[in-house]
Amino acid sequence: MRKAGIIVLLLFVFVATSNAQSPLAKGSKQINAGVGFSGWGVPIYVGMDFGVYKDITVGFEASFRSYNQKFVGENYRSTIFGFSGNGNYHFNSLLEIPNQWDVYAGLNLGYYIWTTSSNYPGDGASGLGLGAQVGARYFFKNNFGVNLEFGGGNAFSGGKFGITYIF
Repeated sequence: MRKAGIIVLLLFVFVATSNAQSPLAKGSKQINAGVGFSGWGVPIYVGMDFGVYKDITVGFEASFRSYNQKFVGENYRSTIFGFSGNGNYHFNSLLEIPNQWDVYAGLNLGYYIWTTSSNYPGDGASGLGLGAQVGARYFFKNNFGVNLEFGGGNAFSGGKFGITYIF
């Protein structure tokens, strides 16, 4: 985790030295999809963000993951569905970051539902949880790039890596 923090810090230092504008303008939309990492299996996610004001986006995300767990000599298979909304501030204008980069931070509000194939006492739901995220995108083309995001504070904690398409 320390190594990831150093990489993110170096990324922020690198991108803060050039001139740019926010890549997701007011009225624009972007789709994000990819995989994540957490203590409960490997999530697959898809989401959409909307440019609502200069440097501000709101969006939603859905995720799915499935994993096996051994508990008191029994094997249980859990399936988890997650739904969240988010809001982010994009630092490109403030830090004069180049157009091919998008560096952001924000808050999310999410809900998880997980089930198992038996009477395992771990079935349930997370309830609503408030969390925070920080991330960056690198665009290979004007509308296509990769993203990396880290989050914490709720059931959506962990990280994500994927692709972004702006339209």
